[in-house]
Amino acid sequence: MGTESTTPPAGQQQPQQFPVDTRSMVTSYANFARVTGTPEELVLDFGLNTQMAPNPEEPVNLTHRLVLNFYTAKRLLMALSMALQQHENVYGVLEIDIQKRMRVPPAVGARPGTPGATGS
Repeated sequence: MGTESTTPPAGQQQPQQFPVDTRSMVTSYANFARVTGTPEELVLDFGLNTQMAPNPEEPVNLTHRLVLNFYTAKRLLMALSMALQQHENVYGVLEIDIQKRMRVPPAVGARPGTPGATGS
């Protein structure tokens, strides 16, 4: 029978596998990210936002900063894009607009077209 090719289709590269040491790795949670940068680097700040709506009196607690060159940032973008696409293919599209996610379903017994109708 024929032999299978292990080369990826044109335009795609196989990610190179590197050995890693996770003994000193620390895991943190972030639900806020800020992106800034310079002509040479991209700066990603991560933190925890405990507010539902922006409040100038309570700052977001930034806890980690990651500085990347643009080549590494592009590889990260591609890896994140692929991971998100796989997640959405399995679980559905992730809605990032909080207003669309917070829509309240109509009250039980309400007729269509009368959102929150209570009767009179």
